[in-house]
Amino acid sequence: MQNIFVFDIETIPDVDSGRRLHQLGELGAEDAAKAMLQLRQQQVGHDFLPLHLHRICAISVVLRHGDKVRVWSLGETEATEGELVQRFFDGIDKFTPTLVSWNGGGFDLPVLHYRALLHGIAAPRYWDTGGDDRDFKWNNYLSRYHERHTDLMDVLANYQPRACAKLDEIATLLGFPGKMGMSGAHVWDAYQAGQIGAIRDYCETDVLNTYLVYLRFELIRGRLTPAAYRQEMELLRTTLQADGRSHVQEFLGHWVET
Repeated sequence: MQNIFVFDIETIPDVDSGRRLHQLGELGAEDAAKAMLQLRQQQVGHDFLPLHLHRICAISVVLRHGDKVRVWSLGETEATEGELVQRFFDGIDKFTPTLVSWNGGGFDLPVLHYRALLHGIAAPRYWDTGGDDRDFKWNNYLSRYHERHTDLMDVLANYQPRACAKLDEIATLLGFPGKMGMSGAHVWDAYQAGQIGAIRDYCETDVLNTYLVYLRFELIRGRLTPAAYRQEMELLRTTLQADGRSHVQEFLGHWVET
């Protein structure tokens, strides 16, 4: 297979920016976040923050490269947000992979854009639309309808918002583990409790589900033969079986598809 880079991010409120934008003074992080969420609720009827006020606390990836597949979270647990975002775009510069996500076009990538802007992170390969490489005019990371970034949620819904589905439900429908450990709604609480490791583990299981759905997608569109599909699934199973981490073994235990 070509280089496949499946990714997922987890975010928390960007309280530093919230303080500046909403004149929250010297409020502590917890109180500032509460104020941001309450203001958002008053403004639009829900407390999901605008994307430019999300701060990335974890980026997890599955990389299919050469004859291997690997799952991990970028950076160390104490890495800054800038380091995580830099590593993400460095991976694109290094491998020029097909990016794969679930709702990456609607959430993950716009958040990454704003955070790269905030930290001044250059990513010329990612932003190229044909100026540096003519092939990128017809297949780049930014166009919704190009395959260099394949947003599975968007593609499977035929780009119709009312047809979109949750990753958890599609993964479970196919016999894959689905959501494990926590949900995005609990990431802020876990972060405040110092549980960054648990957040990264949760993000890794999400990205594994996304990769499994992607392999099935490659099967139904004829990019993988049934034999090649089984081979890719076995490669992933074997790789995960050799991974001693508990959340990976739990994931395997919930994987019932054969």
